[in-house]
Amino acid sequence: MTTRSLRFVKPKRITVFSMLVVLGFAVLALSFRKDRHASADDPAGVADNSDSTISQHAFLEVYRVFMSPRCMNCHPAGDVPLQGDDSHLHTQGVKRGPEGRGLYALKCTNCHQSSNTPGLNMPPGVPDWHLPPAHMRMVFQGRSAHDLALQIKDPKRNDGKSLKDLIGHMKTDLVRWAWAPGDGRTTPPMSYDDFYAKFKLWIDKGAVAPPVGAK
Repeated sequence: MTTRSLRFVKPKRITVFSMLVVLGFAVLALSFRKDRHASADDPAGVADNSDSTISQHAFLEVYRVFMSPRCMNCHPAGDVPLQGDDSHLHTQGVKRGPEGRGLYALKCTNCHQSSNTPGLNMPPGVPDWHLPPAHMRMVFQGRSAHDLALQIKDPKRNDGKSLKDLIGHMKTDLVRWAWAPGDGRTTPPMSYDDFYAKFKLWIDKGAVAPPVGAK
């Protein structure tokens, strides 16, 4: 009687244990497949389609444009505009001035006309060529993606612009010039249409700043 009981109970315990082991492997396999699927859809490995995440990722894309010489050169950390693809200080010694249009006799429009001057590395131009004014310097140079996003959407630091105003600003001739900068200058790392779409997506999904350290 005792032997038969043992023979009956032992296989039952082994069966339950085996089922737990198989179930455990199944859960691990499902988790692995889910992670691989998430990685394929999201290179950053974050399977999150929330508005917040979409907004942050969109800004990280446009951040690459803002950090390109065509944008950053007119948004320097100091009061001297930058020049060239290496973003060196303006060789003529021009300074920002109170209104962002130069100081004293060295005005931006002395050389920068309403269109690009023909020729290799000749003065670029567009109507109303200027830097941000002294009271609202809108610095890009040296800003992280997190800090720049907060600055751009802050009316106290963007000259009172609403989120709708920011979208409108990206249609101005001065912004669009970056994609037609004249001979000898590189253009930003994405097309204007892609840039505008990504910037608008950032705004439409909440204008969320990427986390500190995001690249």
